[in-house]
Amino acid sequence: MLDIKHVTKVFFPGTVNEKVALQDINLHINEGDVVCVIGSNGSGKSTLFNMIAGTFPVTAGTITLDGKDITKAPEYKRAFEIGRIFQDPTKGTSANMSIQDNMALSLRKGMRGLKYSLNQEKKNFFRQILEPVGLQDRLEDNVGLLSGGQRQALTLIMACMSHPKLLLLDEHTAALDPANARIVMELTEKYIAQEKFTAMMITHNMQFAIEFGNRLIMMDEGKIILEASGDEKRNLTVPDLIARFREIRNKDFADDEGLLTEGN
Repeated sequence: MLDIKHVTKVFFPGTVNEKVALQDINLHINEGDVVCVIGSNGSGKSTLFNMIAGTFPVTAGTITLDGKDITKAPEYKRAFEIGRIFQDPTKGTSANMSIQDNMALSLRKGMRGLKYSLNQEKKNFFRQILEPVGLQDRLEDNVGLLSGGQRQALTLIMACMSHPKLLLLDEHTAALDPANARIVMELTEKYIAQEKFTAMMITHNMQFAIEFGNRLIMMDEGKIILEASGDEKRNLTVPDLIARFREIRNKDFADDEGLLTEGN
């Protein structure tokens, strides 16, 4: 489904500011996999997502999605097949457009050159899928009027509406208060299970990473240092992960946030 082969990313190569952000990453994601990506700040998690989404070009290596080489494809073209939700709730929607217009644009993804009318049938559909987050009667309100939690929930709904081949969740509940984070995470689990999405999710929360999805990847200094799936993943504990990190890297895990025992 997703094949990442020998991907390296170097920022400012050949200068005094040269920084190797990813080092020879090799990763295969199967269709239907739900992969949690953990690691301390600066470990390369978001850079990996940026390489997959096409935000920055790779320095070396190849990325293949569903059998198609997308290594050199621009971000806007990959967006037709890759959905991404950021930590910042303002990034996935247009504040100056109504909820229904934002949703119409999302639904139109992949339909370039075709006319799209916002008819009553579409509005009824939007109301139906917005009901779980209480926005069904606010179709004409500008998105900028929504709270951060409402906006992130809308972003998630829009991303799932377009049925992406791959869904990237980049710490998408980290900026929300606990109540809204729980709502967005419950929606996430519902849509992933219901639509059988292939998804990758960055989280700082080790306990949640153990409990959620079928695969876990730990990164450090631009490398994948640990992978676990199936029974191995289910039987892990946070102390196990800390101990294995220390054993592999010969240092302590530096991110206190990762030691939390409750999911976001």
